[in-house]
Amino acid sequence: MYKYFIMATFTSTLPDYLLQLLDRKAQELHLPKNKLIEKALKLFLEQLNKAEYARSYRQLADDTDILSIVEEGMADYYLQLEKE
Repeated sequence: MYKYFIMATFTSTLPDYLLQLLDRKAQELHLPKNKLIEKALKLFLEQLNKAEYARSYRQLADDTDILSIVEEGMADYYLQLEKE
């Protein structure tokens, strides 16, 4: 199965040193620069999503109402396991 994506053109400016690093790494990996940028951006955005997910769990850990609901749910689950 093939996936087709609509591609858009994006123009941006970057510091010279970053463009040089990009050029060197793209040559080293035998990748076009746009593919390297695409992969790097995808990884970075995934890391941001994971960090946000982890942050939301840390916030929930401090929420006493949520903790009460979870504890009640775990107690019910434990009772169900005992019945089986």
